[in-house]
Amino acid sequence: MSKSLSELAKPVVSGIVVGVVAVLVIEFATGMVVTSSTAREMATNKADDAVVSSLTPICVSQFEKEGDQKELLKKLEKQSFWLRGDFVEEHGWATMPGSEKPNNQVASACADKLVAMDTPAKK
Repeated sequence: MSKSLSELAKPVVSGIVVGVVAVLVIEFATGMVVTSSTAREMATNKADDAVVSSLTPICVSQFEKEGDQKELLKKLEKQSFWLRGDFVEEHGWATMPGSEKPNNQVASACADKLVAMDTPAKK
């Protein structure tokens, strides 16, 4: 008894459908393929990170122009981790030239950098 063409095609079509679904699941699960909204979010995060990393040295430089760096560093280090950025903002170091208000991401990164770096003010 011979099988019809549609009976022969069923396993092939089923295999193709299962294969396509498996490939899509694997690609999305491993991050090989992302949606446009995810790509947009990733690009925004990269851009924000680039801005923060380029402005943080300016913030540090503005701190270094302060008169009593040693005392200011002591006060900064006494702040809880969560309030260090606020301390930097209050002193105006995270307010970039030409801006009216500080950047809180830059302030946090600047505080981390100031606490971690080995400056003459710490000696």
